[in-house]
Amino acid sequence: SNPHKRPPDLSGGLSRPNHTLCMEKVPHLQRPSKHAYPAWGCFSMKKSTPLRRAPPANSSPSPPRNGIKKLLAAGLAGLLLTVSVGAEETTWEEIPNANIPAAVIQKEVAEAEGMQVALSLPVKSAILIDQNTGTVRYEMNADEKLPPASITKIMSLLLFMEALDSGKIALTDTVTCSEVAAGFGGSQIWLKPGEEMTVDDLLKAVAVQSANDATVCLAEYVAGSEEAFVQLMNQKAAELGMENTHFACCAGLDNEGHYSTARDIALMSRALLRYPKITDYTTIWMDTLRNGATSLVNTNRLVRFYQGATGLKTGTTNGAGCCLSASASRDGLGLIAVVLGAGNSNDRFAAARALLDWGYANLAAVNITPPELEPLAVIRGTAPSVELTAQPPAEGIVIPKGQREAMTQTVNLAESLEAPIAAGTEVGTVTVAVEGQTVASYPVVTAAAVERMTFGRAFQRLGQGLLAMG
Repeated sequence: SNPHKRPPDLSGGLSRPNHTLCMEKVPHLQRPSKHAYPAWGCFSMKKSTPLRRAPPANSSPSPPRNGIKKLLAAGLAGLLLTVSVGAEETTWEEIPNANIPAAVIQKEVAEAEGMQVALSLPVKSAILIDQNTGTVRYEMNADEKLPPASITKIMSLLLFMEALDSGKIALTDTVTCSEVAAGFGGSQIWLKPGEEMTVDDLLKAVAVQSANDATVCLAEYVAGSEEAFVQLMNQKAAELGMENTHFACCAGLDNEGHYSTARDIALMSRALLRYPKITDYTTIWMDTLRNGATSLVNTNRLVRFYQGATGLKTGTTNGAGCCLSASASRDGLGLIAVVLGAGNSNDRFAAARALLDWGYANLAAVNITPPELEPLAVIRGTAPSVELTAQPPAEGIVIPKGQREAMTQTVNLAESLEAPIAAGTEVGTVTVAVEGQTVASYPVVTAAAVERMTFGRAFQRLGQGLLAMG
C-alpha cells in the first residue's frame, strides 16, 4: 500500500454524530471536603498501596486488587464534579475510571476495525502523522479551528519540560499553590491555597489526571502568572509553525479566542515527545499523590489497552466534545493520531485506535545504511579532493510495510567544489525511493575542511618538497 494515499477505510458506515456533551450532566453539588474526596474522580488509598503502571496491552482488563468498592467510590466522586466558568457556564472533563469492563474495550476494538472500511471517522477533525519524520499519513478537516479542551495541556507540558531541560526548574522543587490555581475549576486534584507539592507530583497530576489546578500552579511557577505563561504558549506555537492556533488558557477551558487544529496539535505533540522523560508520566495508568491519600487514574485508557501506547492527552468540554491526541511506538515506528470533536468518549478512542491500527498495518520504520561515496574533486584547494559523509536520519525513515527490498538510494552531488570549503558543508543529497516514489532524502556533507591554495602556500609546499628530496 502507498502511505501517501488516503487510507482506504476509516469509518465503518458510522454516521457523523451530533457533537453533544461526552458525559451526562448532573445537578450542581457543593464541592466535597478534601477528607471525603481527596481528588476529583478518585478514591482514598492506604500508603502501602503499590503504584500501578500500564500492564501489557494484551492482558485482560481487571479491577485493581483493592477491590470494586474503592472503584465505585472513584466513579461516585467523579460524578460530583461540576465547575463554574464565569457566572453560568459549566465545563466538563471525563471521569477517570480504572474499572473499564472488558466488553467496553472489545467493542472499541471492533468499532476501530470496522472504521477501516469506509471514508470517514465519527469525529469533526483528524490527522495521523508518523513521529519519526512528521509526515502526514492521513488527514480529515485537519485545519479546521476547534476548541482543543485539555489537549491544550500538551503545550503546557512542553513548556514545563523545556524549563526542566534548561535547569530553570527541577523535579524536586516544591511549589506553593496560589489562590488563583486553587480556584481555577475544572478537573483537578483539589489543591488548597498554600498547599505545597513537588514539580514531579504536579507533572503527574497534569499528565495523568488532567488537573487544571496543578497546571496553573506549574504555569505560575515557570512564568510568574498564568497570563504570562499563556504568552509563552503562543510564542512557542508560532515557533513550531502552528499557524491556526491561539491559546487563551493554559488548562484548556472553553474560552473565546482559544482554538487549535488537528494538524497543529500533532505538531506540538511531536515536539513534546522529543523529551523522552514525558512518557514517564503519560504512560502511567494508576498512581498516587499525598503519600497515597489521593489516587490518580489516567483519563487516556489507550495507555492501558493499546499495545505500545506512549500517551498522550485527552480533552473534553462542552464546546470541544471529546478529543484525544494518542501516541504509540512499535518496532521503532512512532505514530501520533489526533481526533477532535467526537460525540462521545467511545467514538474518540475507537477513532484514534483505527488511525493507529492503520498506521501499523501499512507503515514500517527502517534504518538507513548510506551508500559508499567517492571523494569529490576540489578546485584551487590545498587538497585535490575532499572526503564525503552521508547523514541519514538517526530515527530512520518510514516506508510502506514490506517494501524494504524495493527501496533504492540515489546520490546527487555537485561535479566539483571550489576552495575554501568548511568541514560539514552540504554538497548533495541521497534520495530514498520505493518503487520510484520518493519517501525520504538526507544530506551529504564534507568530512574535512579544504583551504584555498595561495601563492604563499604554494611556495611553502614547494620548499617542503625540495627539502624532502634532500
